[in-house]
Parts: sequence; C-alpha cells; structure tokens
Amino acid sequence: MTTPKMAVPIVEATFGLDGGAMFGIVPRPLWERSNPADDNNRIDLATRCLYVEYDDGMRVLVDVGIGTKWSEKERGIYKIDNQDSGLTKALKEQFNCTPDDIDHVVLTHLHFDHAGGLSRWSDDTGASEAVFNNAHHWVQRRNWAWAHAPSARDGGSYRNEDFGFLAGLDAPDMTHVDGIDEILPGIEVIPCHGHTFGMQLVKVTTPDGIYVHCADLIPTASHLKDAYVMGYDLQPLETVKEKRALLYEAMRHDWILVFEHDPNMACARVEADKRGRPVAVPV
Repeated sequence: MTTPKMAVPIVEATFGLDGGAMFGIVPRPLWERSNPADDNNRIDLATRCLYVEYDDGMRVLVDVGIGTKWSEKERGIYKIDNQDSGLTKALKEQFNCTPDDIDHVVLTHLHFDHAGGLSRWSDDTGASEAVFNNAHHWVQRRNWAWAHAPSARDGGSYRNEDFGFLAGLDAPDMTHVDGIDEILPGIEVIPCHGHTFGMQLVKVTTPDGIYVHCADLIPTASHLKDAYVMGYDLQPLETVKEKRALLYEAMRHDWILVFEHDPNMACARVEADKRGRPVAVPV
C-alpha cells in the first residue's frame, strides 16, 4: 500500500492581524515579548500549508493559504504580502509541480486564511474558479455547513467566494468527512470545535515522524500555554481542553506539530520544562 514518504511545511503568504485578538485575555506586555506589534497593533503571521508526497507520486496539500482575491484596501488592512505567487512558486521550486498536479486538498476549515487559495478570479468571466482543478477536496461536514450559515461573531472569516464554487456541478470532487477518519493512507483527521465548529487537525505519518497540522488550535508556538487562546475562538474553554489533549499526545508520542501561522517557527516537537509546562523545540 502506498504511504506518505515526506511532509514539508511551505509558506503561501505573510499577513498581519491584531495582536490582542490573537492572544485574547493575555496582556500585551506579555505576548509582545515574542510577537512584537506594528503601529496598528498587528503582529506578523504566516499562512503555512503542509505538502505531503507519497512514494507513488501522489501529492496532497493541507490548507491552501489566503489566496489572491483581495482589493488594495483589504491588502492594507490585513498587511497581506507575497500571496500572489507564494504557493505556486514554492510548489514549482521545491517540488517541481503546479496546482494542477495536486491530487488531494485537505482543508482544516474554511476561514479565509486557510481556504482563500482554493479559488481565484477568472480572467474570462470575473467569477470565482478553482485553483486545484484535479484535486479531491476534503472538509468536515460540520464545518461546511457552518461556513454557509456562520454566526455574527465569525461570519467575516467565511467568504463564499473562496469555497462556494465547490457546490457547483462542474466543481472538483469533494468529500464531507464525519468525525475522526483516516481519509487517505497515513493521513488521519481529528475534529476540534473550540476555534470554530468542524475544524480538523491533520495527522500525517511519514518515515521521518508523525506530523500534526495544528490549524488554529495552536496557531503559533507562542500559543502553547493554556491562557494563550485567540479572541476569535467561539468556545475558548473548549480550545483549552483540546489543546491540552493534543500537547499530551504530542509529548507522549513525539509528534511534530506544524504551526500554520507562526512567522518564524514552522514546526516543533514538544517537551516539558522544569515546571512541567509544554515548550516548543524547533525541528
């Protein structure tokens, strides 16, 4: 049976969000030590995807970044940079492939900074069209439903122009996953609901180790501590429980955690410090 031979984090773009929103109740003098803010209180963030390649050549992408469908005003608000060619360039330079060569796209959830790269504006019609035309798309059924009827609190994070085309007759294939599942050999998805309903962690088993794409459960290495929970999370107490469970398993089984939004640290193993608190050890 074919299995993943490697998993490699790649950066699609850089952007910025309000530091207070990213760290919730944690005071600025604490979070700013590791994540300095600019004059608009924004901290630097990345949109980091995970490229997985199998020994038979099959290619998988976990999340696809922020995409290109942004006005100049929006680019300024979110401090978006490098997104126009970031993912395409990385795929070409590092793996000698294009978006058309991707066989599967696994989405942790459908927020714009994770699923924006699914589509682009068509030069012919101006409508939203698929970027990964030949890929089978995977998303949790609950997140697909929530994305189409989000709450007032998180409605701005779901943009129908990013993913709505997937419901069309000519859209690429898509599977709605229900709960924990091994969707492909060596790739397991684990739902979490603290950040948004139906988000899924993606666990990839390779010869070099087990990688877990943390999505927005632990968006940066600075978020390992219990209290460091984003103001964006719908159920912050649930996030704390889910984060504790993930970190326990990561330390117990020597998992490698991939941080989707950390501007500097792509991935790390987790160890306990002298006080028993989890710390990130860069890989």
